[in-house]
Amino acid sequence: MGDIFVVIEHRENALRDISREMLRRADRLCEALSADLTAVVLGGKNDAFVTDIGTAADRIITIADEKLTSFDLDLYKEILHRLIGEYHPFMTLIGHTPWGMTLAPALSIKTGLPLATDCVDILMEDSGPKAVRQIYSGKLFSKVGLKESEGYLFTVRSGAFQADEKGSRRGEVIEKEIPADLPDTRKQFIEFVDTAAGEVDISQSELLVSIGRGVGDPDKIPAIKELAEQLGGSLSCSRPIVDKNWLPKYYQVGTSGKSVKPKIYLALGISGAFQHVAGIAGAGTVIAVNKDPMAPIFRFADYGVVADLFNIVDALKEKISQ
Repeated sequence: MGDIFVVIEHRENALRDISREMLRRADRLCEALSADLTAVVLGGKNDAFVTDIGTAADRIITIADEKLTSFDLDLYKEILHRLIGEYHPFMTLIGHTPWGMTLAPALSIKTGLPLATDCVDILMEDSGPKAVRQIYSGKLFSKVGLKESEGYLFTVRSGAFQADEKGSRRGEVIEKEIPADLPDTRKQFIEFVDTAAGEVDISQSELLVSIGRGVGDPDKIPAIKELAEQLGGSLSCSRPIVDKNWLPKYYQVGTSGKSVKPKIYLALGISGAFQHVAGIAGAGTVIAVNKDPMAPIFRFADYGVVADLFNIVDALKEKISQ
């Protein structure tokens, strides 16, 4: 059985959390399969990424070239196709991110390997690997089989696994040159624009009071913001609030907003779509309030309250004022 490959994702010269999350799940799979873990790093300058990964992998294959500083589908697809052909990994894990959602299907077509996307877990059974995915807005989990193959591709949802900071693998570094016969790229990277930047940096707050569509009316938002300030925290929100233009983008938590790691995350009227839950994977204690007892957020929360959020807000304000 071949290695398990993890394609390392980075942005603006920084390792993305999804990379560490995939390395953790791959580590457990390698233990079960008695396989080696190989991290693949494509970038402009890989020294920092290799240091960040450290001993999380048995082998770290690096290809450093300025052409690879920013993600380019044509180049990444061709290089990974050749590495898969050379090493024949049993599994290749790619983040279910804008990178991965573009790269993985193209790589599946190029290699002919079966692909399972948006996985919240990957299991090994006698019949082969199974992908665990969420359906019906996260209310049910499905286990998906793939056709028998010498290798498999998976995209892994952000926040599905906690990231390990340290590992115990040997971390052998293999430096490779970028292939000289790569096709000319048809794209040019101009700049990266962080649409979540603004006057409030919710990623630095130790306590967040976050609102979802359950708030019902934009006129009620100031009262919840007041509660957040009374608690010594900040206001944040889920994507529907931003889509309605009730709050600016920089308040948004989730895969298309910001990932946050507060000590306390109070979710008010948030259903718990996977895009939002991925953004609070690093939170210390999650407290959810929702009128729907079947809301997916309760699966992730440490504490849950089935109630009208405004009753809870009023009760907290009363308690604080005493």
